[in-house]
Amino acid sequence: MAEGIVYIVGAGCGDELLTKKAEEAVKKADVIIHDELIGEQIKELVRKSKAKVIDAGKRAGKHKLSQDEINELLVKYAREGKTVVRLKAGDPFIFGRGGEEAEFLAENGIRFVVIPGISSAIAAPAYAGIPVTHRRYDPAVVFITGRQARERLNWDALAKLNATIIILMGVSTLRQTSKKLIEHGKDPNTPVAIIERGCSNEQRVVVGKLMDIADVAEKEGVKPPAIIVIGGVVELREKLLPFMGGLE
Repeated sequence: MAEGIVYIVGAGCGDELLTKKAEEAVKKADVIIHDELIGEQIKELVRKSKAKVIDAGKRAGKHKLSQDEINELLVKYAREGKTVVRLKAGDPFIFGRGGEEAEFLAENGIRFVVIPGISSAIAAPAYAGIPVTHRRYDPAVVFITGRQARERLNWDALAKLNATIIILMGVSTLRQTSKKLIEHGKDPNTPVAIIERGCSNEQRVVVGKLMDIADVAEKEGVKPPAIIVIGGVVELREKLLPFMGGLE
């Protein structure tokens, strides 16, 4: 039996940003193992495919399948000669565990292809009128995750770096994050935006300062999924938004 192949595919942010290459992979798949946060129209595309569909969604610590189980399924179906699509929200290599899955496949001698996706880390701010880079503001961008199995961030270095900070999966730890950044020297008046359900028709943006954003988020009832942007570029939203087209 010919060995199969695994496509590690980024579905992009929301429904609009699925790439042509990703769509082609979905259409030719024998097996699709997908995450929870892919767009609803993309889920419909998956349902209409001829593939065996496995929902491996993870939301707020509730996992339908463990990462180890997902890894084993990828290898199992590939060894059965199947074309397998591992469909992940955003980009698979930006806090999507795509790197872990690719590593496991390599260790087991399974061929794979990576199809990058448009990460919510850049797409959601763009849709909200916030360019994550701008020559008048910080000359760097740092992506961090709000969820860490163990504390590894150098908060002192992060707070002192003149960079826009983009946080994924950070709503539940926003108060601790804000406190640590301020304690290590970040200006408490640094603008912050939280983009809830980015790239969807339900997108909502809440803004504040580093010193009060946790209180603002609590008052506004912000819920994940959301992207947090910390930096002066947030100021551009007020200027750009009146002239931006909406989600179409």
